[in-house]
Amino acid sequence: MNEQQRENKPSLVDLKLRSVYLYRASVKEVGGVRWGYINAKGRSILPAIYDHAGDFQENGLAIVRMMNHDGVIDSNGYFIVKPKYETINPFFEGRATVFDHGRFKAIDEMGTEITRKSYSFIGDYKEGRARAAITNAQGNYVYGYLNRWGKEVIPLEFESGNDFIEGKAIVKFKKGEFGLINLTGKMLYSYTYSNVDHFGDGMLSFQKESNGKYGYMDEQGHILISPMFSWTEPFINGRAIVNMADDYKNLYGVIDKRGHFVVKANYQSITNLRENRLAIGKAIDPDRPYLGLKYALADTDGHMLTGFLYNHISEYKDGFASASNNHYTFFIDRNGKRAGGLPNVSGSGTLEFDRTVIRGEIDFRLFYFDKKGQLVWKQNDVIPLNSNYSVREKKYKPNKDYLVYYPELQGVENASVNPKLMALAGVKEVSGNEQLESNYVGDFDVTFFKKNLVVIEISGYDYPFGASHGMPVKKYAHIDVLSGQFYHLKDLFKQGSDYVKFLSGTIAEKIKNDSTYS
Repeated sequence: MNEQQRENKPSLVDLKLRSVYLYRASVKEVGGVRWGYINAKGRSILPAIYDHAGDFQENGLAIVRMMNHDGVIDSNGYFIVKPKYETINPFFEGRATVFDHGRFKAIDEMGTEITRKSYSFIGDYKEGRARAAITNAQGNYVYGYLNRWGKEVIPLEFESGNDFIEGKAIVKFKKGEFGLINLTGKMLYSYTYSNVDHFGDGMLSFQKESNGKYGYMDEQGHILISPMFSWTEPFINGRAIVNMADDYKNLYGVIDKRGHFVVKANYQSITNLRENRLAIGKAIDPDRPYLGLKYALADTDGHMLTGFLYNHISEYKDGFASASNNHYTFFIDRNGKRAGGLPNVSGSGTLEFDRTVIRGEIDFRLFYFDKKGQLVWKQNDVIPLNSNYSVREKKYKPNKDYLVYYPELQGVENASVNPKLMALAGVKEVSGNEQLESNYVGDFDVTFFKKNLVVIEISGYDYPFGASHGMPVKKYAHIDVLSGQFYHLKDLFKQGSDYVKFLSGTIAEKIKNDSTYS
C-alpha cells in the first residue's frame, strides 16, 4: 500500500459511522432471494449478492452468508472473515462465537480466533466473560468461563453456569449444590437446593426439591418469599413475573419484593416490556387457550392502561412500542395511545426505530420508513424473466391467521394460467372474522427460467394451534410461457409407461450403492 492509498483508506471510525447508515435489504429474483444493503433513502449501496445478510452492528461489521457459510464484512463490502464458518453469532463486547464442524470458537473484530482450542459450547460475552463448555468422559457438558482474550479464567468444572449479571453468576458445582461466583471465579455464597436460578435485583429463585414450588431468597440464602410458584422469572426494578398454575392453562401474575401481587395471577401470559410497562395476555377462548391471546398494556404497579386490544406488543424503547391488532401494525406511547405521524402499516408484525429510519417486518416482508412515516423501501414485487414475461407477487390475507403470497405470471396469453397458480398456492375462500383452528403461511420462489420454461416453487406451512409442530407444503409448477401448459412428471415419459416403477427402482438402486446412505 503506497502513501496515497494509506491516506485515502477509511479509518475504523469512518467505517463505523458509515455502517450506522446501511440497512440490509432483499431482492427477489430468479433463483430465490438475495440480500444486500441500502442507505436511508432506499438506494442500493452494497449489491444483493448474499444468501442472507445481518444488520451492521455498532462495530461497523455485519455477518453475511454465502455458499452455506457465514462470513463478516465491513461497510465497503470487504470480507474481514471470508465465508468459512457454519454459523457466526452477533458480536458482543467486541467478540463473536463461531460454529464449525460441531465445535465452537471465539473471534475478535479482526476475525482472529482468540480461543486456543475449540469447545462444545461458547455463549455470548457478557461483562467480559463468556460461558464455555467441554464434554467430559461421561458425555456431559462441564462449564467454565473465558475472558475477552479467549483464556479460561474460571476453570471448566461446573455442571452448569449462567451469564454474569451485575458481576455475579449462578453456577451448579455438583448435584444439589449451587453457588454465586464473582468475575474471578471466587465463590461468594453456596446453596443446597434442587435448583437455583434467575438472579436479578439481588434476589434468586430457588426450588427446595425437584418438581417442587419456587420461591425467592437473597444472595446470602435467606428466604424472602416462601416457595409457592410453579414458575418464576428474575426480578427487574422490584417486580417479578410468576406463574401459579399447575397445568397448561397458566395463571401469571406480578409480585413485588415482599411477595405481594401487584398484578393478580389471573392471566395466560405476562411480558415485561421495559420502561415500567407490561403486556398482559388473556386467552381469546378460555376453554381453548392454545388458539391465542389478546394483550392489554399495564404499568408495573398493576394499573391497566388499555383494554385487551392487541395481538402483540413489543418492548418499549425511548417511550414507544410496536403493537398490532387483526389488521394493522403501529406504534403506541407509554399510555397505550396510537402514536401520530409514525407508520400505520396494514398487516401483522413489528416496527422498530433503527438509527435514522424505521424498520418494519410485516407479514414476513421487510419495509423501511423515514421518521415522518413515509415508505422509502420495500422488497420488489415483480421478478423479470425477460422483456416479455415477468412474475408478480400478489398477497392474499382474508384472516389474521391465513396469509398467502402467490405468483401471477404476466405476459402469458393463456387466461387459465393464473387461476391455476392461485389455487395451487392456496388462495381459497376463508372467513375474515372466524377464529381459525390453524395458522397458514404460503409463499413462492421462481427457481428456474430458460427459453420458454419457468419453474415456480410454491411452499406453505400449516400450523394447527396447540400442536407441537405443523405440516410443511411444497409444490412445483412447470409452465410453458408460450402455450400456458403446465408440465407434469408423466409428460417426460411415453404414454402408458409405468414411470413410477421405473423411478422407484432407480432410486432404490442409487440408495443401495451410495455409501452416504449405508
